[in-house]
Amino acid sequence: MNELKELMASLEKTGYQRWMRGEGIPVVEGFGVEDVREMKLGPWRRVAGKGTFLNLYGMEGTTGMYVAEIPPGGALNPERHIYEEVICILAGQGATEVWQEGGEKRMFEWGPWSVFAPPLNAWHRLLNGGREPVKFLAVTSAPLVMDLYRNAEFVFNCPFTFSDRFLGEEGYFNVGQKHYALGMQTMWETNFISDVRAMGVKDELYAKGADIKLVQFEASGNALIGHVADWPTGMYHKAHYHGAGAILVILRSTGYTLMWPKEMGIHPYSDGHGGEVVEVKWREGSVFGPPGAWFHQHFNVGKEPARQLAIRFGSRLYPVGLHEAAKKKSDGVYISVKKGGTMIEYEDEDPEIRRRYEAELSRQGVPCKMSAVFSAC
Repeated sequence: MNELKELMASLEKTGYQRWMRGEGIPVVEGFGVEDVREMKLGPWRRVAGKGTFLNLYGMEGTTGMYVAEIPPGGALNPERHIYEEVICILAGQGATEVWQEGGEKRMFEWGPWSVFAPPLNAWHRLLNGGREPVKFLAVTSAPLVMDLYRNAEFVFNCPFTFSDRFLGEEGYFNVGQKHYALGMQTMWETNFISDVRAMGVKDELYAKGADIKLVQFEASGNALIGHVADWPTGMYHKAHYHGAGAILVILRSTGYTLMWPKEMGIHPYSDGHGGEVVEVKWREGSVFGPPGAWFHQHFNVGKEPARQLAIRFGSRLYPVGLHEAAKKKSDGVYISVKKGGTMIEYEDEDPEIRRRYEAELSRQGVPCKMSAVFSAC
């Protein structure tokens, strides 16, 4: 924890931190937020709405995040910016207009749990079409861009048109139909997801854990992308670690996530570090992010399958060096630590982890389904 606080303090003078503090809205720090829909927001003059920044320990200057609100029947100011952004609607219904300078406007409608990515530096405006406030979460690459340019006027008023990203095409924000396998993952190219909480996820990825289903989506030519993962009640993921910046949004069920620095090893409890393991409890609407190079492991204790939305770097179509370098150092998150990877196989994990999980399931009255998994290991 001390190292994380020191890191956060060292980031205070960066271009992004200075810009963020200068926006005049609240800034929330920590490992996560139990329900972002219940956060207190402050007036945000620049966007003509309300907002709060989330500056979580696990973001580490790699990604940025905020929650914003649009008043009933209102709209936010039009904006464009040269950082990437992925938006998830938390509540409410409305529409987004998108256009290039001097070009025709395209509009698409959205509702609760819609996900989309405004194209890089294209003008866009979010409108509330209902009688209740709209709340949304946005994850961005703004820290990287702000730290490099240190000039908000340039970031928000650059005249360049990224025509390779968006040329005003009709149907650009239709739900994509292109699905295919790439390596161990199933890929989905789509610039719009109508309801990420209700969409089907059929593709199995047992490398991350028993009965896990996962699909990675690529949107608007971004390097900042995401994936959706499901896993059954009474089961949990294998522990793994990766670089900083991944944001996790819980869409369904209740549970908790354990996190600890990789320097503690694969048996934090047995090796006397149990008091330093961080536990984040979650439910629908929870948001958190594991720090870079921290093992993290997700446990479903609810009575329904869990669903998680992750927004992160890691595009297979448009990779970035910082993410690729982190992968190459460890051979990725699907390979055991015994083979040079960053994942702990079930049979190698600390026995206390399963014991605690079974005890929590017993308190919740939920059957444990891990016995068959361990007997097969």
